Amino acid sequence: MRRNNIRAFFDQFPDSPVIFRKIRDYYFVYTVHWTAANAPIGIKELEEMEQLLNRELGTELQYLYWKK
Repeated sequence: MRRNNIRAFFDQFPDSPVIFRKIRDYYFVYTVHWTAANAPIGIKELEEMEQLLNRELGTELQYLYWKK
């Protein structure tokens, strides 16, 4: 992946890789390579993915501060 990008896979959507991009001190969903093999991905799921990734990388506090 390019610099400041992370590709992640989630159990709920295993065939649809999600690309995250870093902005300042946290990551947000940049794009989803959705496939018809998975259910459509809603905004709620995207926000949950962002929070999970930021928690895993130790940037959850910055992300939550931004969300307020």
